[in-house]
Amino acid sequence: MARIRKSAASKDQDRRIVWKVGKYIRLSREDGNMVSESVINQDKILTDELPNFFPDGFFEVVDTYIDDGTSGTTDIERESFQRMVADIKSGRINCIIVKNLSRAFRNSANQGHFLEEFLPLYGVRFISLYQPRMDTYLDSEVVHGLEVSITGFMNEQYAYKTSADVRRTFKHKMENGEFIGAFAPYGYEKDPQDKNSLLIDEQAAQVVRDMFTWFVAGMSKAGIAKKLNDLGVPNPTAYKRAKGFHYENPHAVTNDGLWCPTTISRMLQDPLYIGTMRQGRQKVISYKVHRRTSVPENDWYVVENAIPPIVDKDLFDTAQSLHIRDTRTAPGKQKVYLFSGLVRCPDCGKSMVRHSSRGLVYYHCRTAREKGRCSKHSIRLDVLEHVVLTTIQKQIELVASLSEIIEEINRTSVVNTESSRLNAMLQLRTKELEKATALLDGLYTDWKNGDITHDQYRRIKATTAEKVETLQAQVEHIKAEQEAYAKGVTTQDPYLSTFLAHRNIKSLTRGLLVELVDTIYIHEDGTVDIVFNFADQYRRIVEFIENNKNELHVISDKTA
Repeated sequence: MARIRKSAASKDQDRRIVWKVGKYIRLSREDGNMVSESVINQDKILTDELPNFFPDGFFEVVDTYIDDGTSGTTDIERESFQRMVADIKSGRINCIIVKNLSRAFRNSANQGHFLEEFLPLYGVRFISLYQPRMDTYLDSEVVHGLEVSITGFMNEQYAYKTSADVRRTFKHKMENGEFIGAFAPYGYEKDPQDKNSLLIDEQAAQVVRDMFTWFVAGMSKAGIAKKLNDLGVPNPTAYKRAKGFHYENPHAVTNDGLWCPTTISRMLQDPLYIGTMRQGRQKVISYKVHRRTSVPENDWYVVENAIPPIVDKDLFDTAQSLHIRDTRTAPGKQKVYLFSGLVRCPDCGKSMVRHSSRGLVYYHCRTAREKGRCSKHSIRLDVLEHVVLTTIQKQIELVASLSEIIEEINRTSVVNTESSRLNAMLQLRTKELEKATALLDGLYTDWKNGDITHDQYRRIKATTAEKVETLQAQVEHIKAEQEAYAKGVTTQDPYLSTFLAHRNIKSLTRGLLVELVDTIYIHEDGTVDIVFNFADQYRRIVEFIENNKNELHVISDKTA
């Protein structure tokens, strides 16, 4: 089709038109620090070239629309681009000038829509200086030309390739535990020498440490939030802004700088603070669709010891155990109840509830009290405190005696670390695994020989495969326990050191209970059973002593 050009007469009439020009400039993220594509340089080029398109001088620059650091594939999302669209619709501008098509579009579909539909609809002139040079006023058919279409396609392919390259780079960095976020998490700061490395920000890190300490000591998440607010400590968003960062998030507009229990809870459960980097929890749908979507946890990039830890792992683990317990507080109080989440009924397994009566506090079986089922277990709070304190004190005395025995054993020339129990268990599970594996291997042959039907084959295969998987896990667990046992026992064992750290205790605290006690069972006759933490370590220590009791007899004989 031949292109239709305007006659000289019509051009003379159009000289009375005043072109209201909008200069559009974009610097993409992928442009980096390229001087040739800088915002200032683009603006200078557009300003210098403008008079060449308006020889009679009938034009005025109404506005300059700048999207700095914005991807070219987000045509319809760019803030300044959308402001320009609004000005086109309102008639504020009737001419757009860009350096080249890629500055305005990296999406060929959007390019076609704007050039062929939107701009003609509002009678807007479009000028591109390069790749290709075009002016829709002088040649309205240029937008349908092959060169424009090819340029749009090439720009889109470039955007796709750039996006793929960036994703591969980010994937490699996340696999290596390098930080790829725009802002360092609260408690850390970016290394000035390496933006992918994090250093501890001591000012914020101390707040994190206090947070964990208070929580383990018995303060509720709401109580921690209130205390931080009372102290005037800014929340993470306010802290970043106070340090001069242009930090934005979906809730930043309404952020009042105060802490809330949700933020406290999220931070208390974040393994980042023991040095574990978790990234890739969200992803962009595609290089065209910039909406983010959640990624399954199994596909996250998790790297331990990737950054310096802010809190001790033991403190962190204790805090995690608290999250799975009932941590309700008294009305108007910031402290969690001393036994919250620890006291259970041994018959129904439900948590026991607090109840006040005539100035005294009791724990009752929840099922019996609320549903009339189970037996009516009950114990007075002061009695429970006395029993638990006395039992813990005796447990600490036991641990002290075990520690002395272990020191004596380790002074002997030969220490027996072999566990007959573990060896017997390993032999039994290994034989069971061999049988199950052999059965699984022979199923296919039995089916092909006609010994079993196809339905039987599928059913038996599924059941046997599940059994094999379970046995494999059990064997690995036993081997891991054997390895730990083979290292022997020292007085630095976590079980021993944790209990010995609380020698001479005179009263109970929330932190002490969570650290030492797993569950407290209240029986119908009023007896109390306490299940302590470190049950596996305790069993291993007792077995270690049992295996080496002959050495103790030798020591005793020599002493005598």
